[in-house]
Amino acid sequence: MSASSSSAPRGATPRSPHLALDRRQVRRAITAAALGNTVEWYDAAVYLYIAGVLGHVFFAGQPEPVQLISSFALFAVAYLVRPLGGIILGPLADRVGRQRVLSLTILMMGAATLAIGLIPSPETIGAWAVILLLLCRLVQGFSTGGEYGGATTFIAEYAPDNRRGFYGAWLEVGTLGGFTLGAGVVTSLLLFLGPEATEEWGWRIPFLIAGPLSLIGFYLRKRLEETPAFVEAEKREETLSGTTAAIQIQQTVGKQWRQLLKCAGLVIVFNVGYYLVLTYLPVYLNVEVGLDESTGLLLTLVIMVGMLLANPWVGLLSDHIGRKPILTAGCVAFITLSVPAFLMMQAGGILTVLGVVLLSLIFTCFTGVIPSTLPALFPTTVRNGALGISYNLSVSLFGGTTPLIVTALIAATGNNLMPAYWMMFAAVVGIVALWRITESAGRPLPGSPAMRTTDETAGDPAPDTAPAASQR
Repeated sequence: MSASSSSAPRGATPRSPHLALDRRQVRRAITAAALGNTVEWYDAAVYLYIAGVLGHVFFAGQPEPVQLISSFALFAVAYLVRPLGGIILGPLADRVGRQRVLSLTILMMGAATLAIGLIPSPETIGAWAVILLLLCRLVQGFSTGGEYGGATTFIAEYAPDNRRGFYGAWLEVGTLGGFTLGAGVVTSLLLFLGPEATEEWGWRIPFLIAGPLSLIGFYLRKRLEETPAFVEAEKREETLSGTTAAIQIQQTVGKQWRQLLKCAGLVIVFNVGYYLVLTYLPVYLNVEVGLDESTGLLLTLVIMVGMLLANPWVGLLSDHIGRKPILTAGCVAFITLSVPAFLMMQAGGILTVLGVVLLSLIFTCFTGVIPSTLPALFPTTVRNGALGISYNLSVSLFGGTTPLIVTALIAATGNNLMPAYWMMFAAVVGIVALWRITESAGRPLPGSPAMRTTDETAGDPAPDTAPAASQR
């Protein structure tokens, strides 16, 4: 990494300084961050994909609908502490650096997930089993509160301006890889062990795998260098290293509240889509459509692999045509096509597959673009903290609660199209947020120098240093 600047001919507008980054260094950093994200989200996904089994194990004396709702409730309760994780870990990364906090979050998540696999059965310790499960989920929720904002910030601050969409999309490749791995492990258990053995002891295996996986992720993240944008801010003494956490949060919320609201609006549609399309659908296909658990998981696994392959191309497209057109198309498609997609699922046969594929195609508009959109809303000095606060408040209220909300809505109304209506509501919120956001593709991040790779700097025109929308 090297900072460079160019002088313009007399009478011309001076060229702004920019950072010249080695392309191989950029790729190493982004690959390691994305792989670490894979491990982190494997841990988070395993609980969701085995939620039905956990309901049978930990709430065996309850009716089956109550078992499922109780299992999802434990999942949702953990999201109540995600804002706390975001408020503490996000601003901490603005003071001590992104890399240190990312290393911490993956250790916390791995330890909590491993502990779930070691909880004695309710027959052995009674209600303490549920209490221990709750405590583990709270630790998972807290650590995840610092994960997404930190990983998104890390990749965005390493990526060159004209390729931020492409490189940012690899974060979601890592996330989808984690979900895919989690779904694959759980599906394999159900196929090879069968429901009875899985419920008796096999459910522990996915959680126990988290131990060595988290150590691998920790190793990868410890080897990362700090982001160029944060290093430059440190050199200019613009970081918040000497600021107390309380003052930092007060300044962040007080000065960035408009951007926080815009971020929250986009996160609502993004995360309702995530937890509806990638985690709730297997349960929906089993309970409402009648597919067996392994078939529903296998179908979800296939569409996630497809999304994983498509994601970088969607991010690359956003570098050429902008973020807003793709996100707007996704919101409009969710509003108009969610009900038809769920009706197709209920029809059975090939239409069920087509309905799932339709929703997943729409959702790639968000997985490919959101990681490069959200960091551009905030300046470098508060970027990680602002993302942590806004992202996690939104997720805790609307994202992680989605499986519980739609399950409860179906139980209360008897209408199994409730998931479609919930998705449409989230998409309307996303449209409103997009209306207030100006395009950021190709522009430097607010408060950061223009970023280019070394092979782009020699003899090229000056990078676009127009102020990003969020600075206005």
